[in-house]
Amino acid sequence: MFTRIAGRYDLMNRLMSFGQDVFWRRKMMVKINFPPRAVVLDLGAGTGDLSREVRRLTEGASITAADFTLGMLEAGKEWQSIQRCNADAMRLPFAADRFDVVVSGFLVRNVESVEQTLAEMVRVLKPGGQLLILDMTRPRSKVLAPFIRFYLNRVVPLLGAMVTGQKEAYTYLPDSTQSFLKAEELANKMKASGLHDVEFETLNFGTVAIHHGVLAEY
Repeated sequence: MFTRIAGRYDLMNRLMSFGQDVFWRRKMMVKINFPPRAVVLDLGAGTGDLSREVRRLTEGASITAADFTLGMLEAGKEWQSIQRCNADAMRLPFAADRFDVVVSGFLVRNVESVEQTLAEMVRVLKPGGQLLILDMTRPRSKVLAPFIRFYLNRVVPLLGAMVTGQKEAYTYLPDSTQSFLKAEELANKMKASGLHDVEFETLNFGTVAIHHGVLAEY
């Protein structure tokens, strides 16, 4: 499915979010304390938007963009100084304690097991490393919920059909969003995976959340 929409993926993200997805990524970057010459993993990197944000803000960082869908990585542009890796988020091909920072954008709600994915993210983090997750979340506002559901269930699939010709892919989006964890539930799973100082911030009328956690030093 993601291979079929790869060529128009970035355009659809801009249209669906009214350009706010760029702001969300930059908001996420502000929360990261990059060490000198940071080693960074962008997991579920897609076409590389988040990796390029890391590159823009860091000097001398080693950045690896990993994604399960090879077609998404191939559709991305401007990969200079960014390594690409076709990888399963639940079975990462990296050694333990390798990365200073692990980031993911719109990945976690798509995996078969959130717990296994978090375990792998934590495994490859260095002690003291930071994990940040940007993803959709179920809105809290009961007043806005009907309008959000209408947009997700009616407008987004129609827009997806017009722009990509893949209506079913953009029917999956609202389904995955509405069945995903609440922000508090994901925070609890991050704590259970071994992270501490776990915090989250909700954006876009409570439909998007940025989670941040730190792996304890030995």
